[in-house]
Amino acid sequence: MKNFAIVLRLAANYKFYCALNIIFNIFYAVFNLFTLLLFIPFLKLIFSPLTDTIHIEKPIFNTSLSTPEAYKAYYSAYFEYYMNTMIAHSGKQGALIFICITIAILFLLKNFFRYMAMYYIAYVRNHVVLEFRKKMHDKFIALPLGFYTHKRKGDLVSRLSNDVFDVDFSIMNTLELIFREPFTILIFLISMLLISPSLTLISLLLMPLSALVIGRVNKSLKNAAAKGQSKLGLLLATADETLSGLRIIKGFNAQKQAQKKFDAINQEYTKISTKIYRQRDLASPLSEFLGSLVMVAMVWFGGSLILSNDYKEISGEQFIGFIIVFSQLVRPVQGMFTAWSYIKKGMASYERINEILHSDLKIHEVENANELKKFTDVISYENVCFSYDGVNNVLSNVSFVIPKGKTIALVGRSGSGKSTLADLLPRFYDVSSGSIKIDGIDIRTCKLSDLRALMGIVSQDSILFNDSILNNICLGDDKPDLSRAIEAAKIANAHEFIQQLPDTYYCNIGDRGNKLSGGQRQRLAIARAVYKNPPILILDEATSALDTESEKLVQDALAKLMQNRTTLVIAHRLSTIQHADEILVLEKGSIAERGKHNELLKLNGIYKKLCDLQAFT
Repeated sequence: MKNFAIVLRLAANYKFYCALNIIFNIFYAVFNLFTLLLFIPFLKLIFSPLTDTIHIEKPIFNTSLSTPEAYKAYYSAYFEYYMNTMIAHSGKQGALIFICITIAILFLLKNFFRYMAMYYIAYVRNHVVLEFRKKMHDKFIALPLGFYTHKRKGDLVSRLSNDVFDVDFSIMNTLELIFREPFTILIFLISMLLISPSLTLISLLLMPLSALVIGRVNKSLKNAAAKGQSKLGLLLATADETLSGLRIIKGFNAQKQAQKKFDAINQEYTKISTKIYRQRDLASPLSEFLGSLVMVAMVWFGGSLILSNDYKEISGEQFIGFIIVFSQLVRPVQGMFTAWSYIKKGMASYERINEILHSDLKIHEVENANELKKFTDVISYENVCFSYDGVNNVLSNVSFVIPKGKTIALVGRSGSGKSTLADLLPRFYDVSSGSIKIDGIDIRTCKLSDLRALMGIVSQDSILFNDSILNNICLGDDKPDLSRAIEAAKIANAHEFIQQLPDTYYCNIGDRGNKLSGGQRQRLAIARAVYKNPPILILDEATSALDTESEKLVQDALAKLMQNRTTLVIAHRLSTIQHADEILVLEKGSIAERGKHNELLKLNGIYKKLCDLQAFT
């Protein structure tokens, strides 16, 4: 109930539309009641003998008897006076026509108000879901990279799509019932109390019995729904892995293995889904059947009293009218039970969404953070330690400086901590201990936007987006400059192949840039960094995907770009960093060797071995 109250509070942000929905639902409930109550005079008119004497005497309300029974007696007598007057002037046929036209008008008004209520609630439910999607997507962007090392992409996509849809269908779809049915139930109960308090009391004693049975059905629905959504996330993650690795799957003849893995998860999800549907769909027919049993009991009990001639509280036609109203009371009660079963399922999805929304950002910006608009002196790593799991250190007491305009290269075996060291600078992760400072200011005290605005990043895996070449080069710029993009592409040796593409700089490059070759994608990534023109460059083996000819051209371009810029280079191909101002050799998270290229060769240590392995002379 706590989480459901949170969802209702989100809906309360649209008070005006909710208020209109409630008002129109009240009108709907009132006119719905009137359409039923008019059947009482209709029945009386149909079944009363034609020889009955018509009494026409206008009733006078006794103000000293202001009780519900007095009001009931007065309005009943007044309606009878009105009908008798009409019968006297137009006959029973005319009165019947009047009742039928009135009922038709009431049905029209009832359905008009029902539509208007649904019209305004549609705005509320869709905008609450819009907020969920926006908050989820914003959170995905805000969460640190470390969060995604423990999550499957398919499961996250499932939460954004299927879980949000399930909240829409299971919870928001029931807002109309939640806002409407309580008023309907209340108004119907008041009318039943006015017709027969004793029969109403009996009905209220019988109805909770059905509620207990329905509650038992709904109890396990939420847990099953949570398992189902989790399994669906796994299913989507498996499908995503299959699509991403299709070339390898086919190359290793692993199609059957991939199919077997997917089929097993698909079977499990189908089994859970079938159970969920059966449990959820049982609520409606079961509540209807139990409601009908209550109504049958009411018919038997009340009918027995009427037939015994000892019960004078209501007449026969009023009793039938009471049963008609009671039968319609079962529907909103049933609707509430059905809504609750849907809500139970939807809350499981909401909790999965909530898990993302309340995940710790870890990379927090302090209050009154320092502005960092420029870089003027030095970057310093001071006794930096870092651990992904909080137990095993990936980096241990790493200290070095990068003076402005200098190039520092990081080399070492895979897993030595090179990429981690670079990722700490733009605060993709925060150090476990020690500090990183820019011009003497701890980067944890700076605005994240200012810090990252100083840096251009080219990663080993060229990350491109399903958009035009221009928008990929000008990423982060709200007003892309074509002339600047062309200049950046020329520096990155990309302009020539771009000119050969249809639509040139406006050509869409497909999902992850799959319309381009690996070398072309990497050159676009370099052009993106050139376009940003940052004072600090982070190059994570920026030329790894280039052929020999393109590599030389891009290296020349990068050499020009890196002049008077501060550059942190991660190098796997050691030929690319022989002119670095200082080379740091990492071994098991610590700096094992440091110096220029020739100095490290003379040490005849780890760096020399790495060079020999690459036949570097």
